[in-house]
Amino acid sequence: MIKLTGLNNKELILNAEHIEKLEAVPESLITLTNGNKYLVRESNEEIVSKVLEYKSKIQRFGL
Repeated sequence: MIKLTGLNNKELILNAEHIEKLEAVPESLITLTNGNKYLVRESNEEIVSKVLEYKSKIQRFGL
C-alpha cells in the first residue's frame, strides 16, 4: 500500500499491486486494474518511487 494525496488534499492509500497505468494530465492520473481512476498531487516519478520502496520492503521482509 502507498500513501498519496488526492486533489482535495485528503490522503489516499492505494494498493500498489493494482496500478496498471500512470498518466500526467498535468496531475497524475492513476488507473487501477479494475478500471478505477484516481487523480493525485504527486508526480508520476514520486509515485514510481513509492511503489519501488513498497516492493523493496516486501522483498526485504518476505511479506
